[in-house]
Amino acid sequence: MTARLYDYWRSSAAYRLRITLNLLDIPHESVPVDLLAGEHRSAENLARNPQGLVPTLEIDGQVLTQSLAVIEYLDETRKGGLLGDDALSRARVRRIAHAIAMEIHPVCNLSVARFAADNSGGNISMQGWMQHFIPRGLDGVERMLNDAPAGRYCLGDSITMADICLAPQIYNARRWEVSLAPWPRIRRVMAHLDRHPAFVAAHPDRCQR
Repeated sequence: MTARLYDYWRSSAAYRLRITLNLLDIPHESVPVDLLAGEHRSAENLARNPQGLVPTLEIDGQVLTQSLAVIEYLDETRKGGLLGDDALSRARVRRIAHAIAMEIHPVCNLSVARFAADNSGGNISMQGWMQHFIPRGLDGVERMLNDAPAGRYCLGDSITMADICLAPQIYNARRWEVSLAPWPRIRRVMAHLDRHPAFVAAHPDRCQR
């Protein structure tokens, strides 16, 4: 049975799952949920995603939410090697993935940035908010990468959940005109991810509807 991904093209969390499904060669269909039109708050979406968010993945007769939890499920059930082979490797993967998905992403969520801008009396713009918080987060990620095993990707020469989280975050940095100049290790990793077929196919520009 083909998996079904409830998706929004610019959602970082959905982008992560598109990459993962591509990497693991899991056939799937994408069902768009238009966040701008408020479809995520519909009764239909709330029935499958109690938080009223995207993504939601229907697979193996299950309905799964929260992108990192879904990635770990897919990795475990498909033996994808996206977490690492031992406890230390998995800890290293998770610390980078969590730094992005649980530290940078929440504060740079569009709803958060929009609320700040709308209630700042004109003192904060959406772009100003992003250009303040994204670099602070990526500074820490760069230091983590400098402590990691050298290679083409975040942790050596194998793609992990850390890379799956990094690419959508860098898409957002570029979108908000955040210069990547301060982070040479991130730039080197992205030079490889930007060419990888699974990442190319999952890019928002390829998935807009």
